[in-house]
Amino acid sequence: MKNAAEKQHNGKRIVSRALAAVMAALALVSLFLCSASVSAESAANKKKPEKDSSDAVIGSIYHVPAPDTERTLPIQRGDLNAGELECMESAKSAVLIEAGSGQQLLSKNPDERLPMASTTKTMTALVVLEHCSPDEVLTVPREAVGVEGSSLYLAYGERLTVRDLLYGLMLQSGNDCAVALAVHTAGSVPAFADMMNERAAQMGLVNTHFVTPNGLHDKEHYTTAYELALIGAEALKNPVFREIVSAQYYTIESSVRRQTIKNKNSMLRDYEGCIGIKTGYTSQAGRCLLFAAERDGMLLVGTVMNCRPMFDVAPEMLDYGFENYTMSAVVHRGDELARCEVGGEEIPLLAVWDVAIPIRKGGCVNLAVLPELNEGTALPIDEGQLIGKAGLYIGDARIGSVLLAAGNGAGARSFGFFFTSLLGLYSRG
Repeated sequence: MKNAAEKQHNGKRIVSRALAAVMAALALVSLFLCSASVSAESAANKKKPEKDSSDAVIGSIYHVPAPDTERTLPIQRGDLNAGELECMESAKSAVLIEAGSGQQLLSKNPDERLPMASTTKTMTALVVLEHCSPDEVLTVPREAVGVEGSSLYLAYGERLTVRDLLYGLMLQSGNDCAVALAVHTAGSVPAFADMMNERAAQMGLVNTHFVTPNGLHDKEHYTTAYELALIGAEALKNPVFREIVSAQYYTIESSVRRQTIKNKNSMLRDYEGCIGIKTGYTSQAGRCLLFAAERDGMLLVGTVMNCRPMFDVAPEMLDYGFENYTMSAVVHRGDELARCEVGGEEIPLLAVWDVAIPIRKGGCVNLAVLPELNEGTALPIDEGQLIGKAGLYIGDARIGSVLLAAGNGAGARSFGFFFTSLLGLYSRG
């Protein structure tokens, strides 16, 4: 009986060891397949992307694609109390915004559709920079010769860079530069106007429509003070654009000339922190100015439309903005904004970046955080893994959002853990 019991026990040990060995082998195979899959995916990700016919030429790429997702106009915060200064009475429409949030700090008829003259060229420059390299050389087409109004007096067949033409566009306000750039970028002026309107739609603009790249009058060519300010804020995100509109002088060198031009925006010389942006005038639009200045980390963008004393009004608007508002960090990178439970384990959700908003000096705001976990989030989770986002609200106004990262890992089990467990099972058998 004893021998039979020992044989039965030994048989069980053999079976147990065999099962453990099979499980270990299966774990090794699984690890190998997983590793191969990750390697293949990594290799695939390292492949050079194929050329997209809708993007710029591959090589010396400068192209900055427009956003794929459509935006909407910001909801204005009631706590900012955007009012009107006495000096703004001389403007048909005017607005002052904080560039990052699009929040209005001052406003008068901000949504009235009006012609905007050469301030149009802000969108022209933005679209060109998003589709062309500044160092591309182009040949002036016939369409760009003899264009009415402000001009660089381009000659047919003259060769110069996109950069030189952009300076001629924004400093000299060359209507001929606008046409040359439009034809070079899109093939024709109407096709380029379509690109401008598409870009406006991607920004969420609802009261803006372009017909020309230079702002010569057309009844279907219009914007509002508010939406023009948003265009200015968007364009200033491009470092080359910002460099161009901040320049007081620039020397153009083409195949037929060397010419130094001066910026028509006198605020660059007269107002501390001014960084542009564009003047404009037609008899129908009156005097228009899109302007911007930055102090103490706050960038303000303003517009006055059909305003004869525009160089007197704009500085007063900026002074009011800088004297009464400041940027406040409502979220810091690493702040715990929420917690979530995944697979029975609690994980802190940390902000991935800082969020700063304009507030009245001496004031405060009540921030509401609405977190949202990424669909399909499951264990294991690594520390620092992006697993959600949070919408940030003040009252009904969404003031921004921030990605959320896991503050610690959870549910992680290494291969070594499982292999050691299997070996323990084998040895105990």
